[in-house]
Amino acid sequence: MPLHTPDLCPCRLQAFSSCTQAGPPPSQALGWNTEVSVRPVSQGALLGVEGPQTSDFPLLGRPPWASTQCFWAMLLLLALAVLLLAGIMHVDVGLLMPQLGDQADGPPVTNVMFLKTHKTASSTVLNILFRFAETHNLSAALPAGGRFHLGYPWLFLARYVEGVEQGGPRRRFNIMCNHLRFNPPEVQKVMPNDTFYFSILRNPVFQLESSFVYYKSHVPAFRNVASLDTFLASPWTYYNQSLGLSNAYARNSMWFDLGFDNDAPPEEGYVRARLSDVERRFQLLLIAEHFDESMVLLQRLLRWRLDDVVAFRLNSRSRRSVTSLSPAGQERAKHWCALDWRLYQHFNRTFWARLRAEMSPRRLRSEVARLRERRRELAALCLQDGEPKNQSQITDLRLRPYQPGRADILGYNLRPGLDNQTLQTCQRMVMPELQYMAHLYTLQFPDKPPKNIAFLEA
Repeated sequence: MPLHTPDLCPCRLQAFSSCTQAGPPPSQALGWNTEVSVRPVSQGALLGVEGPQTSDFPLLGRPPWASTQCFWAMLLLLALAVLLLAGIMHVDVGLLMPQLGDQADGPPVTNVMFLKTHKTASSTVLNILFRFAETHNLSAALPAGGRFHLGYPWLFLARYVEGVEQGGPRRRFNIMCNHLRFNPPEVQKVMPNDTFYFSILRNPVFQLESSFVYYKSHVPAFRNVASLDTFLASPWTYYNQSLGLSNAYARNSMWFDLGFDNDAPPEEGYVRARLSDVERRFQLLLIAEHFDESMVLLQRLLRWRLDDVVAFRLNSRSRRSVTSLSPAGQERAKHWCALDWRLYQHFNRTFWARLRAEMSPRRLRSEVARLRERRRELAALCLQDGEPKNQSQITDLRLRPYQPGRADILGYNLRPGLDNQTLQTCQRMVMPELQYMAHLYTLQFPDKPPKNIAFLEA
């Protein structure tokens, strides 16, 4: 049965040979029974140097623009066929061409400000940023002198950064990621205008539980109560609002880190206005419960390599030091930290909306799997036994993390016998926060006294 073919270009199927230089016409190559004979043409005719030869085009002749239109018509048909096939098979076109999907649209972003919130997996993000700064010879805005934070819990001031002198020439840095309480005008004094701002949030129920264990001996509201459930059953018995900054970790601490009043009433108008402030100041808010998806999105937006965002969990607790809140306690935590709860709910929604806008679900699953596989490879390469250790098991004292309160913070042992380059890479990935900050400080300010990490000398 003859195949009806619409006139997509001036040359019919009889003239397909004028659009291809070798091989059978598409109809024969695909096995179609078109009952149409195709006459060959000479090389000169294909190049258009013999002039129009009506003997080769018995039906229409050969206008000078025929080959060009045939070419584009065939290209359009090919593109439509690929898209149709992808739709039928539910395939992400980006996965069909991974080389193109991995190409960045421009150079990597090198000016980054990360608001390091508390007990939100932020130490792992800090390690990623410190590694990027060191391997790319970038400057970091580090705490001045012997300090280990940028003025926290007071609002940040530019003079808290080493190398910034009050009244002196303005100095800008590439990376900023130490703990601070966000104060945009002062941050802008030390960061370039094109800085990428981002932060990370965690479900406030679990963030509060972690804070309770980690800061129990430091926060007045937590000191004299046996458990978080007990505290939440009657929080005003233990929480003295007049103590202000001393109790910042005990209520709405993520809201506080953003520079807002953690004791403010959660009135709708106030909350909406502050959420709008955050959206205006930050390009991205990550979600700790979806850390791998967060890293995939961060890598994409910063145009970094995969290895730049692969990390091991740092400053994490052993299971025995994690407590579980009762269902009633979890509801009380949401009420007690109502501002953090609204913050988390809002930016959890925007996070997934951003991911959907950036890539298909299939592509996201593929990228997350690739990230996890690379982490497994690096763990097998770097880590002894491939898992974290408690403090007593860590043999290299320089790799022991700080142990606060009742938390049992885990660290890592490296495999013996690593070559120098591999050892350096692996050390960077497992170096605890305080030690890495002291290391970068010495690199950036070799003429200043090094930072003293007291617990390593005890």
